Amino acid sequence: MAKKILVVEDDKILSKMYSTKLKNAGMEVAVAGNGEEGLELMKSFGPDLVLMDLMMPKMDGFTALEKAKADPKLKSIPIVILSNLSTGADADEVLKKGAKDFIVKSNLTPGQVVERVKKLLS
Repeated sequence: MAKKILVVEDDKILSKMYSTKLKNAGMEVAVAGNGEEGLELMKSFGPDLVLMDLMMPKMDGFTALEKAKADPKLKSIPIVILSNLSTGADADEVLKKGAKDFIVKSNLTPGQVVERVKKLLS
Protein backbone atom coordinates (compact mmCIF):
# COMPACT_ATOMS: atom_id res chain seq x y z
CA MET A 1 0.00 0.00 0.00
CA ALA A 2 1.30 3.44 -0.96
CA LYS A 3 2.46 5.72 1.84
CA LYS A 4 0.33 8.84 2.23
CA ILE A 5 2.13 12.18 2.30
CA LEU A 6 0.52 15.54 3.03
CA VAL A 7 2.32 18.59 1.61
CA VAL A 8 1.38 21.81 3.44
CA GLU A 9 2.83 24.61 1.31
CA ASP A 10 1.37 27.94 0.15
CA ASP A 11 3.65 28.28 -2.89
CA LYS A 12 1.70 26.50 -5.64
CA ILE A 13 4.78 25.90 -7.81
CA LEU A 14 6.67 24.26 -4.92
CA SER A 15 3.71 22.20 -3.75
CA LYS A 16 3.14 20.92 -7.32
CA MET A 17 6.84 20.10 -7.69
CA TYR A 18 7.07 18.17 -4.39
CA SER A 19 3.72 16.51 -5.02
CA THR A 20 4.81 15.31 -8.49
CA LYS A 21 8.16 14.00 -7.19
CA LEU A 22 6.46 12.13 -4.33
CA LYS A 23 3.79 10.65 -6.65
CA ASN A 24 6.53 9.54 -9.07
CA ALA A 25 8.14 7.75 -6.09
CA GLY A 26 4.91 5.77 -5.63
CA MET A 27 3.33 7.76 -2.81
CA GLU A 28 -0.22 9.03 -2.45
CA VAL A 29 -0.15 12.81 -1.99
CA ALA A 30 -2.58 15.47 -0.76
CA VAL A 31 -1.79 19.19 -0.75
CA ALA A 32 -2.92 21.97 1.59
CA GLY A 33 -2.24 25.68 1.03
CA ASN A 34 -1.99 26.76 4.70
CA GLY A 35 -1.85 25.42 8.25
CA GLU A 36 -5.64 25.44 8.72
CA GLU A 37 -6.20 23.31 5.61
CA GLY A 38 -3.26 21.14 6.67
CA LEU A 39 -4.85 20.31 10.03
CA GLU A 40 -8.18 19.48 8.35
CA LEU A 41 -6.46 17.20 5.82
CA MET A 42 -4.44 15.53 8.57
CA LYS A 43 -7.79 14.47 10.05
CA SER A 44 -9.50 13.38 6.81
CA PHE A 45 -6.57 12.09 4.70
CA GLY A 46 -4.67 10.38 7.53
CA PRO A 47 -1.13 10.86 6.19
CA ASP A 48 1.84 8.69 7.16
CA LEU A 49 3.99 11.85 7.12
CA VAL A 50 3.47 15.60 6.69
CA LEU A 51 5.85 17.99 4.91
CA MET A 52 5.02 21.47 6.26
CA ASP A 53 6.24 24.94 5.40
CA LEU A 54 6.54 27.49 8.21
CA MET A 55 5.61 30.79 6.54
CA MET A 56 2.01 30.53 5.25
CA PRO A 57 -1.18 32.61 5.27
CA LYS A 58 -4.10 32.01 7.68
CA MET A 59 -2.10 29.72 9.99
CA ASP A 60 1.67 29.36 9.91
CA GLY A 61 3.55 26.10 10.32
CA PHE A 62 4.66 26.88 13.89
CA THR A 63 1.00 27.15 15.01
CA ALA A 64 -0.18 24.18 12.91
CA LEU A 65 2.62 22.01 14.37
CA GLU A 66 1.64 23.02 17.93
CA LYS A 67 -2.05 22.30 17.29
CA ALA A 68 -1.31 18.93 15.65
CA LYS A 69 0.94 17.83 18.53
CA ALA A 70 -1.74 18.91 21.05
CA ASP A 71 -4.45 16.85 19.28
CA PRO A 72 -4.58 13.21 20.51
CA LYS A 73 -5.74 12.04 17.05
CA LEU A 74 -2.89 13.80 15.20
CA LYS A 75 0.07 13.87 17.58
CA SER A 76 1.55 10.57 16.37
CA ILE A 77 1.75 11.72 12.71
CA PRO A 78 5.37 12.67 11.92
CA ILE A 79 5.69 16.27 10.72
CA VAL A 80 8.78 17.33 8.78
CA ILE A 81 9.30 21.06 8.47
CA LEU A 82 10.29 22.08 4.95
CA SER A 83 11.21 25.76 5.02
CA ASN A 84 13.63 28.38 3.81
CA LEU A 85 13.89 29.80 7.33
CA SER A 86 17.34 28.49 7.98
CA THR A 87 18.28 29.84 11.38
CA GLY A 88 19.29 27.30 13.97
CA ALA A 89 16.79 28.89 16.34
CA ASP A 90 13.86 28.06 14.03
CA ALA A 91 15.04 24.46 13.67
CA ASP A 92 15.51 24.13 17.45
CA GLU A 93 12.06 25.60 18.13
CA VAL A 94 10.15 23.25 15.80
CA LEU A 95 12.12 20.19 16.89
CA LYS A 96 11.31 21.04 20.54
CA LYS A 97 7.64 21.35 19.54
CA GLY A 98 7.68 17.82 18.15
CA ALA A 99 8.72 18.06 14.49
CA LYS A 100 10.43 14.88 13.26
CA ASP A 101 12.95 16.72 11.05
CA PHE A 102 13.79 20.18 9.66
CA ILE A 103 14.74 20.52 6.00
CA VAL A 104 15.94 23.79 4.48
CA LYS A 105 14.34 23.83 1.00
CA SER A 106 17.24 25.58 -0.69
CA ASN A 107 19.76 23.01 0.64
CA LEU A 108 18.17 19.94 -1.02
CA THR A 109 16.82 19.14 -4.46
CA PRO A 110 13.22 17.83 -4.61
CA GLY A 111 14.69 14.38 -5.33
CA GLN A 112 16.79 14.57 -2.16
CA VAL A 113 13.68 15.59 -0.19
CA VAL A 114 11.89 12.48 -1.51
CA GLU A 115 14.86 10.31 -0.44
CA ARG A 116 14.76 11.90 3.02
CA VAL A 117 11.01 11.19 3.25
CA LYS A 118 11.57 7.54 2.24
CA LYS A 119 14.25 7.21 4.92
CA LEU A 120 11.97 8.72 7.59
CA LEU A 121 9.16 6.33 6.61
CA SER A 122 11.32 3.20 6.70
